[in-house]
Amino acid sequence: MFQFTSALAGMGLMLTVLYPAAAEETRSWDEISVAARGQTVYFNAWAGDPQTNAFIAWVGDLASKRHGVTVEHAKLKDTAEAVTRVVAEKAAGRNSGGSVDLIWVNGPNFLSMKNQGLLFGPFAEKLPNWRYVDTEKKPSNLVDFTVPVEGNAVPWRMAQVVFLYDEAHTPPSTIPKSVPALLGWAKANPGRLTHPTVRDFLGATFLKQALYELTPDHGVLQSPATDDNFTKATAPLWTWYDALRPHLWRAGREFPATGTAQIQLLNDGEISLAISFNPADAAVSIKKGTLPESARVYVLDKGTIGNTSFVAIPYNAANKEAAMVVANLLLEPEVQAQAQDPKWIGSFTVLDFEKLSPEQRKLFDRPADAVGLPTNAELGTSLPEPHPSWMIRIVDEWERRYSN
Repeated sequence: MFQFTSALAGMGLMLTVLYPAAAEETRSWDEISVAARGQTVYFNAWAGDPQTNAFIAWVGDLASKRHGVTVEHAKLKDTAEAVTRVVAEKAAGRNSGGSVDLIWVNGPNFLSMKNQGLLFGPFAEKLPNWRYVDTEKKPSNLVDFTVPVEGNAVPWRMAQVVFLYDEAHTPPSTIPKSVPALLGWAKANPGRLTHPTVRDFLGATFLKQALYELTPDHGVLQSPATDDNFTKATAPLWTWYDALRPHLWRAGREFPATGTAQIQLLNDGEISLAISFNPADAAVSIKKGTLPESARVYVLDKGTIGNTSFVAIPYNAANKEAAMVVANLLLEPEVQAQAQDPKWIGSFTVLDFEKLSPEQRKLFDRPADAVGLPTNAELGTSLPEPHPSWMIRIVDEWERRYSN
């Protein structure tokens, strides 16, 4: 999960000096697999979700049994912690034997690492399981927040904006399926909608999603935000939000601190709609008992923003071979299907079903007890993330306008 606040600060997001990536991996997979045995992978990953932590531990057990590789989860509060460590090691001349072997990364953190020459690779297409990756219908597997990945990271889980509601209290026929309709719905249902604070990734995403539908030319969002294009592109957003804010929960004067806090408001009956970046959030929350069995998710008619989480290997990783083995394991259809099960983390697959065998596709059948889980087809095609600079400017402008 991309953590917004510190990940954007001081990470060289807008660097103009680009450093060359490490040399391309040229060894055969057999050579890599043999070298990996006995190695320990220090997998630096956000640890804010117990279910994801348990999944990483399960993958570690699998890596040990199948490949003789040990996985140690270096638990992070923020991905930027690991990126900062690699930056410090490079500054100190530690160009081998680094402390970070594998890192869960996306968005500005990936951009920062790529710009500063901190990535090993390209190596992704060397992995045997790369053949299963969807490189056509899921463009975010190749382009991360508008930044070409170019084989320097491996996709492993999808995220997409959805809205949660309780169909026992909010009939499906009444839910707003567009951003303009969301305003009309909020006016008709005052206090029943909110979003997390914009300093939380989900709060910023709420604004990005609205911007996507309201701006006259959303193609401009794929380029960096500038003083010239930002004002024009976001003018409809602020007009819309000015009209929306008085009808939000607590008249838009307070906001839940996190997505979890927002879902609690939904469960408590204080609000009727909630934004999420996990299509399985209703199913997972039902399993956890934090939402009723009537909880459901939906996407907007014109699509919703989606992105892919990646794993990358720092240029100076001590155990690159084992890190590649774990990255390849994360692309196993069996592992991807396990991740999609809401009993685990409910993250939708990065794989292309058309590249799988009938037996492999069957692994992804919706579990009979997975209440509230949408199908891959119901999510449709996701919209690409804007360039990271848009989120920075949107948050700053929101705070300038509304935080006083």
